[in-house]
Amino acid sequence: MDQRIINLYDEYTHKPLTRELFIKKLAALTGSTAAALSLLPLLEVNYAQAATVPLQDDRILTERISYPGGGTDAMKAYVAKPKAESNYAGVMVIHENRGLNPHIEDVTRRMALEGFLAIAPDALSTQGGTPADEDQARGMFQNLDMTRTIGNFAKGFDYLKTRTDCTGKFGCVGFCWGGAMANNMAVHVPELLAAAPFYGRQPEADKVPQIRAALQLHYGELDERINAGIPAYEEALKKAGKEYEVFIYKGAQHAFHNDTAPTRYNEEAAKLAWKRTVDFFREKLK
Repeated sequence: MDQRIINLYDEYTHKPLTRELFIKKLAALTGSTAAALSLLPLLEVNYAQAATVPLQDDRILTERISYPGGGTDAMKAYVAKPKAESNYAGVMVIHENRGLNPHIEDVTRRMALEGFLAIAPDALSTQGGTPADEDQARGMFQNLDMTRTIGNFAKGFDYLKTRTDCTGKFGCVGFCWGGAMANNMAVHVPELLAAAPFYGRQPEADKVPQIRAALQLHYGELDERINAGIPAYEEALKKAGKEYEVFIYKGAQHAFHNDTAPTRYNEEAAKLAWKRTVDFFREKLK
């Protein structure tokens, strides 16, 4: 697919553009409104493909919980863990700017199958939770106070400390908006041992010395918007003597791990990045 179209869709999902303006710009690239509309199913996510791990899988247990955030905030979250009774390291799974949707819930179940107690908080809890309409959800992200939101996600680790099935060792993985939040967790949660941001915006260089977690950073080669921040981040990490590794996946777009996004999903890159992430957590959280 024309890279200009993928870049336009990235602009639509992140600025965000209004849907009307997005369709207008897409029509200009494709030649007509009809052509633009016919292309939409190839661009937009399809949650019918989300459940790679069944909602009811006899290998794991899932639950919907709430935990205290900052102040009077109550945070909703989806939790999945292996069925066998034991203590497990906790891994926070952080969603994109579409909120806690079926795809991220599936990723949370995948993490449980790898042997972790996985928790996926909903950033939009303070606005009633993630709606089904993606455009509405993206708009709601514009209303978030980031200092408050970072604090609410950090409180998720305090919740994990209260669980008798958690070892007290913590990691996090995040995608897109959640990749940026995973970087923020590395900055703001001293107990965090490992963070794996996928194509996430990097923290300011002056915040990097606060990081104690080991980092595994995943980027798509064609993701120019996010990749522009890699050199400064690497320089700051090196200067501060932090433990990190960077993987850039050849030919991969932004959101290459999201298997419900047909034009941007890159199966080879996604599977490799996931294996590296799981191996990383097994090493750092053992």
